Amino acid sequence: MRLHQCYNFHDFRELARRRLPRPIFDYIDGGADDETTLRRNSASFDDCDLVPNVLRGVSDIDLSVTVMGQKLALPFYCSPTALQRLFHYNGERAVAAAAAKYGTMFGVSSLGTVSLEELREAHETPQVFQLYFHKDRGLNRAMMARAKEAGVQVMMLTVDSITGGNRERDLRTGFTIPFRLTLDGMLQFAIKPAWAVRYATNERFRLPQLEKHMNMGSGTMSIGRYFTEMLDPSMNWQDVADMVKTWDGPFCLKGVMSRNDARTAADIGCAGIILSNHGGRQLDGSRTAFDQLAEIVDAVGDRIDVIMDGGIQRGTHVLKALSLGAKAVGVGRYYLYALAASGQTGVERALGLMKAELERDMRLLGCTAIRQLSRDNLRFRTSSPEYMGSAVSG
Repeated sequence: MRLHQCYNFHDFRELARRRLPRPIFDYIDGGADDETTLRRNSASFDDCDLVPNVLRGVSDIDLSVTVMGQKLALPFYCSPTALQRLFHYNGERAVAAAAAKYGTMFGVSSLGTVSLEELREAHETPQVFQLYFHKDRGLNRAMMARAKEAGVQVMMLTVDSITGGNRERDLRTGFTIPFRLTLDGMLQFAIKPAWAVRYATNERFRLPQLEKHMNMGSGTMSIGRYFTEMLDPSMNWQDVADMVKTWDGPFCLKGVMSRNDARTAADIGCAGIILSNHGGRQLDGSRTAFDQLAEIVDAVGDRIDVIMDGGIQRGTHVLKALSLGAKAVGVGRYYLYALAASGQTGVERALGLMKAELERDMRLLGCTAIRQLSRDNLRFRTSSPEYMGSAVSG
């Protein structure tokens, strides 16, 4: 399979599987425990049907949205994800360039492999910086100050990862940073020598957002230990409220799933919340973001921008989320597989295919602009009266 033969999420995933050593592919592909939530994230869309309207004059389609004060040409953006230069040597550079080409937002992780300053200088499109909450409050303030100085528009605090999830695929292969590979893991790298050559002949692997604050290269710290030793499980709402005031700009929380938490986020001045279960990589058995979306929109959608992240594989998934009231959706694995498959060219193809799907599906649905989408476009195949009332009320 070659890139020009990739037409959807599954094709990009298969090409990534062929090109990456299995420990790295499994790091992208896997979830926590039995991976039940990982599977449900996409399957949840299957319980919802689109109801199209016809004869609406759909020659011109406007996919633009405004979310957290940022004008985007597309209603989806590239969520911040860690360690991207392991998947392709250009990493975040490729993703940021592709997002800029299509006029949408991209995120840089605090575990990113390219500096947020380099990416901010290279592209004018909106940029999110994703932060974890550290025990060292001074480190939190320093990282926010750095992002502000670089010109980052939106601060995103991940709140569902105060400790790492139980990702058993990684345990079996010994995947961590630095590598602690099992015998099987070493064998998987040996049978994919092309990846090793590219890794060895390109610039040194770095975590520039953190390298002044911790040492990943000496063997004293791994990603797992980063989550268990540096992050602060005592984080509370007052801590977050203080960060919102310090940032003094659009601030969003990623990993909010309950109505009460959504209301509190609005109360303390957040501009947005991202409904997310971390791609099924944290608490297995947790509810999917799509299944929880209507409830959260009904609770706080008039006060705060509600964004959904998790399981997006198709343009119809995007339209279903937007019809329920999401202001935009984030994609992660969707572009990571494409990145692994063919760098910037792969990500551009993936974003272009998603845009084309959205334009075609909007015409078939009978809508010319995202603002026209509503719950009238949806019907749920469920026998639960309570769920039906929540999901289709106006």
